[in-house]
Amino acid sequence: MFDVTIVSALLGGLIVFFSPCVLPIVPFYLSYMAGASMSEISGDGTLAPGVRRRAFLASIMFSLGIITVFVLLGAAAFGLSQAFRGVQVEFRIFAALVVFVLGLHFLGVLRIGFLNRVFQMDAGETRNMSILGAYVVGFAFAAGWTPCVGGVLTAVIFTASTEATAMRGLMLMLVFGVAMTAPFVIASLFIGPFLRFAAKFRRHLPKVEKAMGLLLIFFAVLIATDSVNYIAQWMLETFPAFQNI
Repeated sequence: MFDVTIVSALLGGLIVFFSPCVLPIVPFYLSYMAGASMSEISGDGTLAPGVRRRAFLASIMFSLGIITVFVLLGAAAFGLSQAFRGVQVEFRIFAALVVFVLGLHFLGVLRIGFLNRVFQMDAGETRNMSILGAYVVGFAFAAGWTPCVGGVLTAVIFTASTEATAMRGLMLMLVFGVAMTAPFVIASLFIGPFLRFAAKFRRHLPKVEKAMGLLLIFFAVLIATDSVNYIAQWMLETFPAFQNI
């Protein structure tokens, strides 16, 4: 059955990957994952099979590191919401307010200084990185809290914390993590074409940021009104094709 929160988490993860805070640094992380220089991976894309395989395996471990942090945060948020079950309405309104303000930030209506922080890592730290090391780097990347990840992730975490069961909340975080990291894994298989695509896509980054702001405000409405099921039912009645999803 069509699920608004799952689809929103999926869309949120994809938007985060193509956001101004993540997409521009992906080539550098691909370089680290492959153990190759930027000049090597930005050439004609004809990397040695061993280098390409290393990049692919390392990107999977890197992604698993990110997803691990997201799922742990989701579990912690759900536990916190259950601890404050007696003030669930107040908790939900507070969460919606935070997410709404983050949405205004990405729409440019207001600017929050600390959200302009960007996680960076020196190339020397990962030049000889092992496959297991890629998992640690992914874990650190997620914990480093880049601004774009932090905005949408906050919305997904608060949404997950209001789910009926812990499993539902964790599933939401898992979907978000997979949606955000899957393009990175795919990029590791097609490094040359991806770099050319990323260079052309840069001009659309401001539009992605605005879309992120709108998505956050949508999440805020879902949380504040506790109307996920009502919205899902309305969409099923208005667009019957969703019944097949």
